Amino acid sequence: MSSTLPSVNSSMPKHVAIIMDGNGRWAKQQGKLRTFGHKAGVEAVRASVRYAREQGIKALTLFAFSSENWNRPEEEVSVLMELFTFVLKSEVKKLNRNDVRLRVVGDTSKFGAKLQQLIEKAEKLTESNSSLVLNIAANYGGRWDIVNASKKIAEKVQAGELALDNIDESLFDQHTALSSLEEVDLLIRTGGDCRISNFLLWQLAYAELVFTDVLWPDFNEQYFQQAVQVFSSRQRRFGLTGEQVESSVGVTC
Repeated sequence: MSSTLPSVNSSMPKHVAIIMDGNGRWAKQQGKLRTFGHKAGVEAVRASVRYAREQGIKALTLFAFSSENWNRPEEEVSVLMELFTFVLKSEVKKLNRNDVRLRVVGDTSKFGAKLQQLIEKAEKLTESNSSLVLNIAANYGGRWDIVNASKKIAEKVQAGELALDNIDESLFDQHTALSSLEEVDLLIRTGGDCRISNFLLWQLAYAELVFTDVLWPDFNEQYFQQAVQVFSSRQRRFGLTGEQVESSVGVTC
């Protein structure tokens, strides 16, 4: 991720993150079990990837399974793991054909050996693709990411490979889960809740936040476009005044 702030006149986000919320409530509205909603949400993932790629968005990060989600009912966790396995098997070849690179970010060591092997195989198959980087945040937490980066840096200091005076925001960023990507420009959360739920705490510092009542299984290209339009309508100042931003892009009122 770049250590410099994004351009103030960017009208389209380069990196979009989405908290995919509302699967359970959607299923309840249909009179079905919560797990049915998770399965229905796969189509919304396809739609989001399709839109991002077609619009030239360079990175899309989806919050699929948080480190706190292990506390959900055992049956639901089991279905989520099965669904993750199914998607890896069924979607990766399609992603590869469409020049999409797949990355799974989070503590994958907690997953079973079979799932870890599928993740490794999928990442290897798509690693040379460049039209879109699709990050699936699985067993991920923003606090975990920060602590994990801190541990990596501390190990280097302890080994004499790094001096304390050389630690700054840029170096810290290089040790986080999304270190190779641009700053997150836009965060979308579906489902009506207005919080970030321990997602990308470091990376969302200057992101625009868009919250929608749409439940995740209903989220499609049209709703994605609406969120991008909200993003494009906002003035991103990054600590500057509005007058400075307008001057830098040649805007007169």
